[in-house]
Amino acid sequence: MTALIQPPTQTPVSAPPKKPVAPRRQRSFRALEPSRMGVVVRWIWLSIAGILSFFPFYAMVVLSLKPGLVVELPGSLLPWTDISFESYEQVLGGQNILGWLWNTVVYSLVSVVAVLFLSAMAGYAFAKKRFAGKEVMFWSFLAMVMVPFHVTLIPTFILMANLGGIDTYWGLILPTLANAQAVFLMRQFIQGLPDELFEAARIDGAGEFRIFLRIVLPLCKPILATLGIFVFLWHWNDFLWPLIIAKSNSMFTLTVGISSLQQQNVPLSTMLAGSVVALLPIFLAYLIAQRYVQEGVTGTGIKG
Repeated sequence: MTALIQPPTQTPVSAPPKKPVAPRRQRSFRALEPSRMGVVVRWIWLSIAGILSFFPFYAMVVLSLKPGLVVELPGSLLPWTDISFESYEQVLGGQNILGWLWNTVVYSLVSVVAVLFLSAMAGYAFAKKRFAGKEVMFWSFLAMVMVPFHVTLIPTFILMANLGGIDTYWGLILPTLANAQAVFLMRQFIQGLPDELFEAARIDGAGEFRIFLRIVLPLCKPILATLGIFVFLWHWNDFLWPLIIAKSNSMFTLTVGISSLQQQNVPLSTMLAGSVVALLPIFLAYLIAQRYVQEGVTGTGIKG
């Protein structure tokens, strides 16, 4: 019996495994990643920019600790020689800087609370309410940004003088409450909130003011913190309006009071010590709200 001759079986040759292909979007992102040399150059430039930005504050603090010395560079900038707190004792004891500090705190904090509350209400109305002339009213109000403050300075001063607001806290605060930029940012942020939240609250019987307090304000914490920092800085560093509205030394703010020291032939170290005292509160305020500032900036978009 003849055996059937079978051809030798051939094992199938397996194809080499294919390399996973990254999605096109990931490949495009990888193409934008800088090289190692680019990262090094970027960090060098950032370090130089950081040093240049930090140097004026360093010089202000060091020179404020060296009263009665002639400024000689770079010897005067060495922090371990001839250090004294005499300038700070003169500022906190001899000058009225504590009163100026209190005026600045009242001016800044009251303005922050009032501006945030009013701009949040206006932003909610412009973003989620329907009424006749809403767009015209909003863009007309926003056009105030293009009007320089110096143009309205004299009419505002005359109005405050006729109302008896000269050399008073309310005369200092009231003209700064209508902030078009704050209303614009609040409106842009609230526009991104889902309408279903407000409709569900209305179905449950909540009124508009309760919706504003219980839904809008809690959801707007990032943008409120961001605006709070900006408004606080604007008012803390404000110089022109407090200079005009305040007539007595007891109503000066820090910026006006420190500027008045130049007319009294006060040493440079004393003026720099006053500047350090004025800088510390806004530096601490930024450290506290830094996280909310970043969230608010990234969460606020320019929407049509």
